[in-house]
Order: sequence, then structure tokens, then C-alpha cells
Amino acid sequence: MKLNDPDVVAEVTAAFDAYERALMDNDIDVLNQTFWDDPRTIRYGIGVNGYGHAEIAAARARRSADARTLERTVVTAFGDDVATANTEFTRVASGRRGRQSQTWVRLPEGWRVVSAHVSWLDDAGA
Repeated sequence: MKLNDPDVVAEVTAAFDAYERALMDNDIDVLNQTFWDDPRTIRYGIGVNGYGHAEIAAARARRSADARTLERTVVTAFGDDVATANTEFTRVASGRRGRQSQTWVRLPEGWRVVSAHVSWLDDAGA
């Protein structure tokens, strides 16, 4: 298996960066398009678990933008069609730290998140 093909890493990094811009702009359409439109898509968020694209989109409709900075972002590609993106973040307003992981898959419509997890880092683990 090809690990970390530079072209694949660049593609997923660009998709990840576009998602982050949409998150900061609260661009709900782009956020929804980033996730695989399928009932098997999962997103464990802070205070909400979304099972399937419809639940994830419903939670997105209720969100508000909250600026954050990223650090220690790591994109790892496994072959040509699967990658993970993991990052730590700090909320600008509160200084609270968290982490995010995403599994990206190349589908006919492009790179999409099929599984994601967002959680806070507690003070002991920071």
C-alpha cells in the first residue's frame, strides 16, 4: 500500500482547509457538502452525536461560528482513496482546547468526510 503519496496528502489537505474556512465562515452549505451524504456517515460532536447525513445537517443548522486556531494538524493518506486528518484547536474567545479527527474517502463526487469526532481536552490532558 502507498502511504502518504504527496499528491493525495495535498488533495486532502486542501479539502480539510476548505472545510476549516467554511467552519469559520459558518458556511452551512459547504459544511454539509463536505460530509458524505449517506445514512452511514457519523459525526461525534461536542454535545451532539450525528448518525447519518440528515442528523449531521440538522445539527449544523443550529450552530454558530466560533473562531479557533489550529495546531499539530496531521494528514495521513492510505493509498489513493482514504486519508485521516487530525488536529488540535483552541477557541479564540475562551481559550478552551479541543481535538478533531476526520476520516476522508475519495468518492465519485470528490473527497468527503465519512466519520468525524470532536471533543474537548480536559485540563489534565492538555
